[in-house]
Amino acid sequence: MSSSTDVLIIGAGPAGIFCALGLLRQGVTRRITIVERGLPIERRNCPKERTGRCVGCMPCRITTGFSGAGAFSDGKLSLSYEVGGDLPELLGPSFVQQTIGRCDQIYLDFGADPHVEGVDNPDQIAQIRRRAIRAGLKLVDCPIRHLGTERAQQIYARIQRYLLDAGVEILFEHDCLDLVMEQGALGTTCVGAMVRDASPGGSSDAWTIHAGETVVAVGRRGAAWLAKLCDEHGIDHEPGPMDMGVRVEVRNEVMNDVNNVLYESKLVGYPHPFRDKVRTFCQNPGGFVSQENYDGRLAVVNGHSYKDRKSDNTNLAVLATQHFKAPFDRPISYSQQVGRLVNMLGAGNILVQRFGDILDGKRTWPKELSRSNVVPTLPDAEPGDITSALPYRTMTDIVEFIKSVDLVVPGFAAEETLLYAPELKFYSNRVRMTEDLDTSIARLHCLGDSSGWTRGLMMASVMGLVMGERL
Repeated sequence: MSSSTDVLIIGAGPAGIFCALGLLRQGVTRRITIVERGLPIERRNCPKERTGRCVGCMPCRITTGFSGAGAFSDGKLSLSYEVGGDLPELLGPSFVQQTIGRCDQIYLDFGADPHVEGVDNPDQIAQIRRRAIRAGLKLVDCPIRHLGTERAQQIYARIQRYLLDAGVEILFEHDCLDLVMEQGALGTTCVGAMVRDASPGGSSDAWTIHAGETVVAVGRRGAAWLAKLCDEHGIDHEPGPMDMGVRVEVRNEVMNDVNNVLYESKLVGYPHPFRDKVRTFCQNPGGFVSQENYDGRLAVVNGHSYKDRKSDNTNLAVLATQHFKAPFDRPISYSQQVGRLVNMLGAGNILVQRFGDILDGKRTWPKELSRSNVVPTLPDAEPGDITSALPYRTMTDIVEFIKSVDLVVPGFAAEETLLYAPELKFYSNRVRMTEDLDTSIARLHCLGDSSGWTRGLMMASVMGLVMGERL
């Protein structure tokens, strides 16, 4: 079986969604087809809500489906071009900032909260910055529009209905197996993709969707798959920076000043002895630590923050960045292997360890967690020793950085502070592209976090909108 379309979009995460919106808002009448491995948003639900434990859905309902991980994330839109990846290097800071404004308005049109966090209280922000400077850290005070996990799902549900009503064909529960290439006198051209119906009872036969333009926007979950295709089809790419770390959880009382003033404090440092970049990311006041599953049953930690449902804790990621040099060129595979080592120690679960136990050189035991002021919001995390799996360099970066953050946020480096692992970000394969978002293969475009150029909801949305308008 084969079919054809004008624009084929692989992946219905924010980049793919906004690519379709960009096309529609230009008034195009071309046929648009989206292939999505997961479910429509109204059918996306995590069984853990009922069972209390991860049951290992494949594909994971948190990371796949309409809007990708965006529907189950904390739903924060960073409104500054300084946050969210390296797209400004490709398109220019002023253009990216202007496009952030347009994407933000689209989210507002579909029901996002008009309130923006982190723009009031300049005097308190200045005090936090002074403490950061004394600690040798940089504070990036980025305005944040917080959608909230549950309300993000409602917003994306409206966008899904809008796309379907506009005639966009969305093939849910379909795997993209490969890209289809043709060789010509002027080089290689992408002419579509091989797909397969992966729904229960669906045909196992692969079939081809021929397309005038093919857009790959498969998110962090599909980054390793895209890196493999780059090697197989000669798509120009290069290893980008690799982010690996932990998710930190403390009582809200520790973070109250920062939470109330900034909502999300983005702190950046270069601690001794390695001077690697280390940063905070994805801060969730009153939030919940969560688990995401990737291919091969790789369990990765993340965090959620709801609008109406709150915990007693704040969680955030601490990520250390490394730039690998030749001859090594497989940072995603490296991250996956480290993640599997951590999962092995936790018998397939996320590992959790108290910061004080790390400093004392010992593992954490369940009885020690039960004595703490910090009650873990990921109850099935396995107490253990994350230092037995995370690389020494990464672990040293994290420990020294946490000590520095404690000078900005007293209590952050308390003995009872919890560290969950592994926190991995699969955007370290960077596809080489022009300013028009063209790859080295004609009629093939790569977007969002899987392209290596963006990190997070807003920048992925920006890249998608630009792509749709340029197509």
